[in-house]
Amino acid sequence: MSESQKPYRILLYYKYVHIENPEQFTADHLAFCKELGLKGRILVAEEGINGTVSGTVEQTNAYMEKMHADPRFSDLWFKIDEAEEHAFKKMFVRHKQELVTFRLEEDVDPNQLTGKYLSPKEFYEELQNEDIIVLDGRNDYEYDIGHFRGAIRPDVKAFRDFPEWIRENLSQFKDKKVLTYCTGGIRCEKLSGLLLKEGFKDVNQLHGGIVTYGKDPEVQGRLWDGKCYVFDERISVPINQTEEDVVVGKCYHCGKAEDRYVNCANPDCNLQHVCCEECEPIHKRSCSKECQEHPKNRYLAGSESDREEEFLSETLG
Repeated sequence: MSESQKPYRILLYYKYVHIENPEQFTADHLAFCKELGLKGRILVAEEGINGTVSGTVEQTNAYMEKMHADPRFSDLWFKIDEAEEHAFKKMFVRHKQELVTFRLEEDVDPNQLTGKYLSPKEFYEELQNEDIIVLDGRNDYEYDIGHFRGAIRPDVKAFRDFPEWIRENLSQFKDKKVLTYCTGGIRCEKLSGLLLKEGFKDVNQLHGGIVTYGKDPEVQGRLWDGKCYVFDERISVPINQTEEDVVVGKCYHCGKAEDRYVNCANPDCNLQHVCCEECEPIHKRSCSKECQEHPKNRYLAGSESDREEEFLSETLG
């Protein structure tokens, strides 16, 4: 290990590929991950796999080697972040009907229909054109702490809300060039395909997602404002590596510029909201007076939220 390399790594990945008997694959994969000592969350469906895990350099190397040895995942693209420690508390592998929950009568298969891939440099160049539509392919709370400059904020709480929202809000833009983006790329694979099915003619997606864009040595995250929400204990990570970086989020309580997310301390609520350090003790890390006074309030009890225990996210990138 080089002196600059940190002892842990976080892997983010997905692959749309047919998996026979996904229930058995899920059970076997969980056992394998636990044997390696990894922690994280992995979704498995008949249509593929989507995961984010943390472990030591040795553990993550062993995991990547094992996955690449499987013909189904020989070209699996791992986005890698260095870390000082685990980014998760536990290891989950869950079987789902869809990796990205659309619940359409006729699903979108990214291997058959998806938007054109743009490299970070190509995406950056397109962002500077005026006659385009930039669509954030994530949930509204992800947009609120960081997004590409000029991007449309989707008024959706879950990915399955996108089809109706697009029909109601974007139909007039079908002749425009559309750029889509999400955290690691998996949601845009289906979102861009949906747009094409809906009659949009020129649909493009950021290849590798926001996390790849932020690491491109030429682009350096330019035209990204704020931070990027991630589905682990870090909650958010910086993207713009230049002096242009700005804070776009606002504290839920006092309204000052902030990009720090917390979970409401009431376990029956658990609302994720932006909260500055000054307001956290004042409001007992709660989103309302009712939650602040709730008998189960974790802040008052001195315990922290376990984000993995809930396993609430519909997708991991």
